[in-house]
Amino acid sequence: VLVDIAVDQGGCVETARPTSHSDPVYTVDGVLHYCVTNMPGAYPRTATVALTQATLPYLKRLATGGRAALFEDPALGAGVNTHEGYLTCQPVAHGLNLQARYRSLDSLA
Repeated sequence: VLVDIAVDQGGCVETARPTSHSDPVYTVDGVLHYCVTNMPGAYPRTATVALTQATLPYLKRLATGGRAALFEDPALGAGVNTHEGYLTCQPVAHGLNLQARYRSLDSLA
């Protein structure tokens, strides 16, 4: 069984293709594939509660710490991809061929 939770963003494997909640699976070379886009859409309330519980602590840190929280909390800093017009995630800068616009987040403190 293969479950591709990123199929709506390009997928993770060559044989992945988007499916729907009404027709969620298909088989390729004997491997059952489940590649539903927007998987949380099957259970929107549960997904919303789970997402809120996972993200609320970060939101509270940002609300109380402001911009400084990005530099003080490694978990928050790791989630920053852009800041003050610069790309702060090296793989993103490389993937977009914008290495000249890359700066480490710490260098922008």
